[in-house]
Amino acid sequence: MSVVDLAETAAGLPAAWSSHRLGLVGAACVKVLRMDELPVEEESHGATEALLVLDGLLELEVNGRPVSVRTGELYLVAAGTPHAVRPGSRGTLVIVELPEE
Repeated sequence: MSVVDLAETAAGLPAAWSSHRLGLVGAACVKVLRMDELPVEEESHGATEALLVLDGLLELEVNGRPVSVRTGELYLVAAGTPHAVRPGSRGTLVIVELPEE
């Protein structure tokens, strides 16, 4: 595997919130995406999801409460927890999650 420039990969994606799968670590999928200012509807997953902000800001609503995740910070969304992206998120995000079955 070669070195991946995450910022360049995210910037080259055709649309915001359209993730690119970088690979697998065990069963977990590692993805990168570009965030924009628009919200994303609520979702939940069967396994814990890791959200790592490489640059910018991720504005979440988790269980009805606002959560801000800044550059260099990691947020773990517990399995089954409803979460949505609030308006104002921007930058580059890495997601590590188990594929939904």
